[in-house]
Amino acid sequence: MMLGLLLARAGVNVVVLEKHADFFRDFRGDTIHPSTLEIMEEIGLLDQLLALPHQKAFVVSGQIGEMSLTLADFGHLPVRSKFIAFMPQWDFLNFLANKARAYDNFRLEMSAEVIGLLYDGDTVSGVRIRSPAGERELRADLVVGADGRSSDVRQAAGLEPIDFGAPMDVLWMRLSRKPTDPKQLFGRIDFGRILVMIDRGDYWQCALVIRKGAFEAIRTRGLEALRADILQMNPFLQDRMAELRDWNDVKLLTVQVNRLREWFRPGLLCIGDAAHAMSPVAGVGINLAIQDAVAAANILIPAFRRGGNVSVGTLKKVQDRRELPTRVVQRVQLAIQNNIILRVLDRTGRMKPPLAVRALAYIPMLRRIPARLIGLGFRREHVDRSLAG
Repeated sequence: MMLGLLLARAGVNVVVLEKHADFFRDFRGDTIHPSTLEIMEEIGLLDQLLALPHQKAFVVSGQIGEMSLTLADFGHLPVRSKFIAFMPQWDFLNFLANKARAYDNFRLEMSAEVIGLLYDGDTVSGVRIRSPAGERELRADLVVGADGRSSDVRQAAGLEPIDFGAPMDVLWMRLSRKPTDPKQLFGRIDFGRILVMIDRGDYWQCALVIRKGAFEAIRTRGLEALRADILQMNPFLQDRMAELRDWNDVKLLTVQVNRLREWFRPGLLCIGDAAHAMSPVAGVGINLAIQDAVAAANILIPAFRRGGNVSVGTLKKVQDRRELPTRVVQRVQLAIQNNIILRVLDRTGRMKPPLAVRALAYIPMLRRIPARLIGLGFRREHVDRSLAG
């Protein structure tokens, strides 16, 4: 959607295809980081975006064992919005869609599922679509696969990702929030468990980290045992456990970390999770995808203005621009997964924060380091304003 908006405002004819009838999917990435908020500022839409309901996190805090501490402080970032905005992804997508519709050369088709690719020789020349009106073909100079970690476009193009594995999965759930609850982004590591609680106004968006493939064993233990695990971490939730009525209130996220060797074929480019599935560690996936979109727009718009098909060399420039940041972020995520999260899940009893984490509690300046990594990432992209139509 972001790439479609940036291309449309530069005068490129764009069709965005969405498989579903709406954008409403719960427990998607809802964290809009300072890097993304700065992009919205660069295209003049930040104030309108922040007029939508959202929550702000100016710091990332947590509790390890009995010790509460601040892990990151965004107050020193060199951007206008020094916070993470928590906003339902469907609100963000609808906002982008409405802004893109202002351009006559933009079209969004809902309930339009891509079921195959069209070829002109070895070059992808469009897609086959299934919609309530039936099946049809849509020709295009370039097809962009931005359809997630289970990308049908990627599979149809024969692009195979390298799988790096993940030792964990995540159980997502909602619990109501009361005014007396902690007013912060609240994560806790203790008793061999990791529970993240994100303040969403009137409810907590909760993520319980579990061992890879352990969900069936947890279901076998029963819902009451899961409630007990959560209460051991945060006893103040005692009066809300009845809100987990059955297993339909618990959603499993199967964590993947992978990356394509090549993000492109002639006539086709993959970006976002279709090119590189990210771990939920630090919630950077949506923001890395938007960085992909900005880089792609900066590189593709001049090529479209020259006319004709976009060359393979141009598509390779997008991968060359974004592959190193992807590698760096994934390497950090894998290190955290394998050296911290896995060790926590192997532990029992009370936890004690390691020395490096305790240093964040005692030396506030150190909190700027994780704040920059989480908030801005590596090789931050900027919208090339000279390319706007």
